[in-house]
Amino acid sequence: MQRQRLIEERIREAAKEATPLQWHETSSRFKLVKMNTPRNRGQLIFVALAAALALSSCHHTPAAKHYQLTGRVLTIDIQSHSVVIDGDDIPGFMEAMAMSYHVKSTDQLKPLSVGDSISADLIDTQQENTNGEPSSWIENIKVTAHSKTPPAPQAALRTPSPGDEVPDFSFTNQSGKKVSLHQYRGKFLLITFIYTRCPFPDFCPRVSANFAEINKQLPANAHLLSISFDPEHDTPKVLRDYAFSVAHTHDPALFQHWEFAVPQATDLPKIAGFFALTVKPEGGLITHDLSTTVIGPDGKIVNWYHGSDWHPSDLIKDVASN
Repeated sequence: MQRQRLIEERIREAAKEATPLQWHETSSRFKLVKMNTPRNRGQLIFVALAAALALSSCHHTPAAKHYQLTGRVLTIDIQSHSVVIDGDDIPGFMEAMAMSYHVKSTDQLKPLSVGDSISADLIDTQQENTNGEPSSWIENIKVTAHSKTPPAPQAALRTPSPGDEVPDFSFTNQSGKKVSLHQYRGKFLLITFIYTRCPFPDFCPRVSANFAEINKQLPANAHLLSISFDPEHDTPKVLRDYAFSVAHTHDPALFQHWEFAVPQATDLPKIAGFFALTVKPEGGLITHDLSTTVIGPDGKIVNWYHGSDWHPSDLIKDVASN
């Protein structure tokens, strides 16, 4: 902070000479309160610029941190620019766990196969995700060992399509009441999937923040429903507390247009299957992808979004144009 101290000294010198310029100092912040004569304008400009420089030197964006990631490939998703890796322990950052990582170029995913051991650079910007861009990602992915046994072929994942009729799935909401999808007929229903313990900012916290933004401009003919895929933990009370947290309110009127619900554990596989949601418990957490759907008043799909690369305006547009 030596540079800042020099700037502050220059500010004091200029301010003392700049009569009748009056100045105050509070916690190294300099405030210009009066200047009556034209001859002091140059000094005023200098003091104002120097103060701005002094303040800006103390408010900077944290530098991104780089970590070395090693692990094994569990799933690859070209469409969402992501790969789920069973990662090893990263000292000082994260315990060993399976989680999904974003990549900026899908070219890095093409050489990978399920079961491969890899190393990669993990970049963490240490910033909140506010502009739709990922706050962390991996790059420089290298295969250190190929899987000795090729993965068993998997059945093609069903993708929800516009016009598909949505089954009448049932849930328990944040108030402990039973709800089913048919009761929302006559309105647009916007559904996304979350679990309240999700620690990854580009996943559940991101879609919940997007729904909170949509909630501010939600048309009267639309309803929001956030569905948990963690029935063991996400009780009605947990969902209620989570709802107030992500919506930044404690007004129960919130639930008139945005509900939080959880299915029975036995119903989760068929619900996840219909909405193309991958859910896999891993070491106390849940490895998962993301699925968001706009359902029309007739109970049929208007649009379906995989991953988190959508914006609140996309869903608002789906409602407004149908």
